Amino acid sequence: MIDETLLQNVHAYARQHQLQVAEALGDGIHGSVWAAEIKLKAGKSALKAHRFAGPYSRERSVYERLRDAKISKICGLNVPLLIGADDLLRVIEMTVVPQPFVLDFAGAYLDAPPEFSEEIWAGWEDDKREMFESRWPAVQAVLAELERFGIYLVDVSPKNIAFVSSSG
Repeated sequence: MIDETLLQNVHAYARQHQLQVAEALGDGIHGSVWAAEIKLKAGKSALKAHRFAGPYSRERSVYERLRDAKISKICGLNVPLLIGADDLLRVIEMTVVPQPFVLDFAGAYLDAPPEFSEEIWAGWEDDKREMFESRWPAVQAVLAELERFGIYLVDVSPKNIAFVSSSG
């Protein structure tokens, strides 16, 4: 189900930046993402509208950090580049990247990991190990690289850390 407020915010951002909103790319707990086309030339970007200010602010800060460090890949995975953002509309504009990729930083922690008990961390790791199976060591390498920039990503799944599928 489409959140009409988020869609209105995306359209407002698109009007301000001469973009045409295209197809929906995804929806999650923190917001929704649409493709946008540049009206006057060929090219696409992604517009992510956030439901709440906290996740928006964290995600924008992560993309700013990665941009300032000139990071477009982490451990061989593509990372969207920040194009623009609007704090009032809670919309982030970024490049569209193909798999393999790492994206969706709305649930990230900045400068310090969350203070979870050892039991919670152990359960989290067990869940992620099962989720990623043989890819878990590669995911751990991505997380370690992000931590070098003070980015602690705990919301990880095959939807936001995606490798090229070996099947077809």
